[in-house]
Amino acid sequence: MDAAAHDFGAAVAEVVRAIPSGRVMTYGDVAAVLGSRASRAVGKVMAHEGADLPWWRVVRAGGLPPVRHEARALEHYRAEGTPLRQTRAVDDDTAWRLDMRRARWSPTTDGWSG
Repeated sequence: MDAAAHDFGAAVAEVVRAIPSGRVMTYGDVAAVLGSRASRAVGKVMAHEGADLPWWRVVRAGGLPPVRHEARALEHYRAEGTPLRQTRAVDDDTAWRLDMRRARWSPTTDGWSG
C-alpha cells in the first residue's frame, strides 16, 4: 500500500471513530470531510479495514445500512438509539431505513476538529 492510500485510510478511520453513538454519516459525507469526492474509496477502506471501526455508522446515501450487514447493523442502531423509520420493503427485505434528517452527523456543525 502506498503512503497516500495509507494516509487516506487512516483519515477515514479517524472520521469514522469520531461519529457519535446513535448518529451516522454517508460514505460521501466521510469523503467530503476529507476534502474528497471519493465515496467509493471510503467504501473500499471500510470493506478492508472497517471491522475494527463502528462500521454501522457509515451508511448508503439513501439511509440504508452497509450491504449484507443489515441485521447486524440494526442491532447496533437499536442499542444506540439511532433514529429509524419504517418503509415498505421493495426489492430487499429491509423494511426500514435510517432517519437521515435526525441521524446524520456533521462534524463541521458539531464542532469536531479532527
